[in-house]
Order: sequence, then C-alpha cells, then structure tokens
Amino acid sequence: MPFPQPRTFHGRQLVFGQALLDASRPIPDGVIGPDGRPSVRRFNVYRNNVVAGQVSTLCDAYPATVKLVGEEFFHAMARDYVVTHSPISPMMFDYGSDFPDFIDAFPPASGLPYLGDVARIERAWVEAYHSAESLPLSASCLKDILANDLRFLSLQLHPSTRILQSRFPALSIWRMNTESNEGQTIHLDDGPEEVLVVRPDADVHVYPLPKGGARFFKALLQGASMVDAADQAFESDDPFDLVAHMAMLFEAQLVVGTRTTQDNPHSSGVQHG
Repeated sequence: MPFPQPRTFHGRQLVFGQALLDASRPIPDGVIGPDGRPSVRRFNVYRNNVVAGQVSTLCDAYPATVKLVGEEFFHAMARDYVVTHSPISPMMFDYGSDFPDFIDAFPPASGLPYLGDVARIERAWVEAYHSAESLPLSASCLKDILANDLRFLSLQLHPSTRILQSRFPALSIWRMNTESNEGQTIHLDDGPEEVLVVRPDADVHVYPLPKGGARFFKALLQGASMVDAADQAFESDDPFDLVAHMAMLFEAQLVVGTRTTQDNPHSSGVQHG
C-alpha cells in the first residue's frame, strides 16, 4: 500500500523523518540521484546514520547496562527502541528518558529482571548531571534550622535530587559494573535497595539509602514537613531511622532552602542559604 506524499512543508518534514526510522516506507519525493531518479542507496545512508547516532547516544547514557548485556545485545535492543521512539527534544541528553521502561517490556531481556532498574539509576545520573544549579545550605546553617520546630518546617531539596526504589540490589549491580569491584558477588535475593542521586557540586553522587529513605525523601520533595515526612516513613513496612536520615541531609548536601507552613503563626516564609 503506497504512502501518500503530503503537500505542506511540515508534512514533508514529518514524512521524511518517519521514513528515516522505518525502512518499510518508500523514500520521500525529491530524494534523487544524479540520474534524476529516486536514490534508495543515498537515502539509506541517512537512515543508517540517524539510527546509529541515536544508538550511540543510548550507549553513552547507559554504560553499565551495556556492560551487563554486551554490546551486540544492547545495540539490537537500542535499535528496536530507536525505530519506535523519535527524539522529542533538540537536546540529545534528553533522549532515552523512557528507555528503562522499554527494557522492562523487552522480551529478550526478561531473564535480567533487574536490568531496567540499573538503567533507571543511570538515567537519574544523567538527569542529575544536567539539572539546574543551586547552592546547598551550609552545615552550620542547616543545623540551626533543624533545631527549630520541625512540625512546621519543610525543606527545599536540591533540584538534582532523584530517588529510586528497586526490589533488586540494583545499586550494588550498578556499582559492580561502574566501579572497581572485581570479585564481588551479588545475589538477587540480597534484597531491595533504595537510592539517592544528587549533584550538589561539580560531581554526581550516588548513595544507598537506609530503610524507609525513599518514602521519607519523596515526601520532602513533595513539600511535606519534616514531621509529616517522618510519619509517612514510619508507616512503611521498613524500619525507619530518623537520625540516620537527618545525617544524610548533611552528608549529601541536599537542602537548598526551607519553608515554614502557613499553620505556623510565626511563619516567615521561604528562607534560602
């Protein structure tokens, strides 16, 4: 069944882009060789370059995933993704944001159920690296703030903050494939892991969270007060250590500002360091 050729410039651009990623489509009108006839060979050069470029972008963004499955498998998986997922942003570091979800649903990868979560850690790393800058509060300033009434205190966390939860030891697997951990053995029944990714300075930092940490920090990200966030974490099935998580606020330089709730009669609004 032939594909209709549009008349508008935008329509021709759309058809051209679709043809680049779908080899079943005919080459668009106007792609001709020196003889004035349609040149499939010339257009296939564009097709190969576009697909190869996007596959290369995914390889750069997901190096641990590449290492886990091998380059040949990853390239085949990435190619399947590329032909069904066109870039929606001119910034190529944005490309592949839903690649971990694609991995979860990719049948040949079903034997590696943790693979999508490892890719999510890598995606969080990329997002944190490219996130907005913001100056964390100093340890002394944060210490003074936390000495106040926590019932009315909400913390503004660094914009690069990413929280992940995996039912597998995904962080340990990621570290084994990105750091020098030769000889380390990881078992899938080692249990779930929760992860914090943040870039308070020039470098991205990846931390394992104590039990209940994901729920606590997600609540803070959503604007809950310190007390409400802690209550939510205490309600989870995991044991929650508030002191350990308060220490994490200092260690990871997470806090860039504070806000007091309107319920506090002495509210002074937003404070920044």
